[in-house]
Amino acid sequence: MRIGVVTFPGSLDDRDAQRAVRLAGAEPVALWHGEHDLHGVDALVLPGGFSYGDYLRAGAIASLSPIMAEVIDAANKGMPVLGICNGFQMLAEAHLLEGGLIRNDHGRFICRDQKLRIENNATDWTSGFSAGQEITIPLKNGEGGFTASAETIARLEGEGRVVARYLEVNPNGSLNDIAGVSNSRGNVVGLMPHPEHAVEAGFGPDTSDAMRSGVDGLTFFASVIERALVSR
Repeated sequence: MRIGVVTFPGSLDDRDAQRAVRLAGAEPVALWHGEHDLHGVDALVLPGGFSYGDYLRAGAIASLSPIMAEVIDAANKGMPVLGICNGFQMLAEAHLLEGGLIRNDHGRFICRDQKLRIENNATDWTSGFSAGQEITIPLKNGEGGFTASAETIARLEGEGRVVARYLEVNPNGSLNDIAGVSNSRGNVVGLMPHPEHAVEAGFGPDTSDAMRSGVDGLTFFASVIERALVSR
């Protein structure tokens, strides 16, 4: 399986995402924001960082990059797309996901190991988890507060489209402790925390489950690979 990782000016975690794809067992394909070619990939990752310096709004300019026309078309045709942090902001700005991300309610950038609960394990990116599973992966953002109208929140909750929820502490003021959401089809997922930084034991969060320490994020990437193999 070939998974494309798009680099935008200001991307910081594109190489980390490529490494996560490789460790999960797929071939990472580096894609450039200025192209109109997805090079035949089977899935896409929009990585974290500060695309275009987060001018206007985080992800706003990146959502209009040339390659995003191809990303939107592919997503609407069913291709799995994962937006991580800044990538989540891009997906919201491109209207592939409902809601938006705003400045953290405490007004500061935050970096911490964050506990999450997987609420929806039916998406392309979460099928390897069990429903209700608790994981720990890094979180780092300045504009990570998920917001939406009351009607949209009720619809996301009612349709089971909240993918992950913050546990123990809400780090940024996200409504309903929402850490990630999906589209109605389940192929497009936006996640504010960073699974690509928790893919190898000893290099991710130090949890009490010592033999699995730091690898909770790998399942996001392994899930989409397994789904693709099954569908073939």
